Amino acid sequence: MPLALLKYGLSSEYPAEVDIPAPRELKKHYDVVIIGGGGHGLAIAYYLAKYHGITNVAVLEKGYLAGGNTARNTAVIRSNYLTSEGVRFYSESVKLFQNLSNEFDFNIMYSERGQLTLAHTDSTVRAFRQRAEVNKHFGGRTEMIDRQQIKELVPTLNLDPGNLPVLAGLWHIDGATARHDAVAWGYAKEAAKRGVEIHQMTEVEDLVIAEGRITAVKTNRGTVGCGCAVQAVAGHSSLLAQKAGFRLPVVSYPLQAMVTQPVKPFLDPLVSSSALHCYVQQTSRGEVVFGGGSDPYPLYNTRSTLDLKESLIAHGIEMFPFLAKARLMRQWAGITDMTPDYSPIMGASPVKNYYLDAGWGTWGFKATPICGKTMAELVASGGKTPELIAPFQLERFARFQQVNEMGATAASH
Repeated sequence: MPLALLKYGLSSEYPAEVDIPAPRELKKHYDVVIIGGGGHGLAIAYYLAKYHGITNVAVLEKGYLAGGNTARNTAVIRSNYLTSEGVRFYSESVKLFQNLSNEFDFNIMYSERGQLTLAHTDSTVRAFRQRAEVNKHFGGRTEMIDRQQIKELVPTLNLDPGNLPVLAGLWHIDGATARHDAVAWGYAKEAAKRGVEIHQMTEVEDLVIAEGRITAVKTNRGTVGCGCAVQAVAGHSSLLAQKAGFRLPVVSYPLQAMVTQPVKPFLDPLVSSSALHCYVQQTSRGEVVFGGGSDPYPLYNTRSTLDLKESLIAHGIEMFPFLAKARLMRQWAGITDMTPDYSPIMGASPVKNYYLDAGWGTWGFKATPICGKTMAELVASGGKTPELIAPFQLERFARFQQVNEMGATAASH
């Protein structure tokens, strides 16, 4: 086997297939320019090309493909949200995720493992019961389980962490994980196959607005005209919106996570605590991932910090005490765009033909397929908002019709 791998690696035919064409010159004009080459931008391009026949599309990425928040998340997929609008939206995303490997002919390593969220107080138990019923109503598989069921599901879990006894749990059977980079590359591969141009190392420096309408995008490689544009730049949404001449109700915070060296398998479900503001999962390679809440201050910085590391590890060890001897392998951070109601912004902007895919906070990855599909419908229709994303339009803040998802995660935000 090693000799066969060496022979393959040294072959002049390696790699056997070029998924993304080599860089080319920018055209003078595109029907659609998508700003941001992460999972969302690539998904929008793919659905535009496959289902709407729009292939004169350019995806502009200032760095490398899917190198922003797509590369920095913990790859959790779920739909156990608080509001009916949120549950409907993310449930559709889960359904799309389940078939992506077949659709791409490319393994995204989708793994349905279930998510267990621990309740430590009576008020949390009541809130979880409501969430379970909302999820069931819209076709999700979520139920309440007691301490004994939790013990059987996760035998290694400490049921009395930090003097906060576990009273019950919200068991979300549809909870899953997938390789975030595989999802992005699957969309990129299939979009490129249909004629979409993907331009890496192409930074958008300014937007050209004429008579309230976007007409061109200025980049570090020249200016390109466009019929319309979509911004999908998680972490920097408000900055790009300023270039278009309007403000977004978004504040950006760093979000950190960390991972240990591989250990023997002991944890299949994703486990999170609403009181400890910590979630723990084990990857298929045996690494243990710790995640928590956003940093307590706005900042455009992906530097990891010691205080977050110490607090997150302390909470993780309270849940799984034996991990005190595990060795930490690495720590990283992304930038989350938080809205006042903790829900995303999708749809039209104050600038004509300029569309928004923003404000995703900590749940952008799990929305990748359905966001790409619905945003493609929006663009292809010339601005007619699909029913599924109508509640998430920017104008909801002016109408005071917010979609409050505060508390929809087990970490503090």
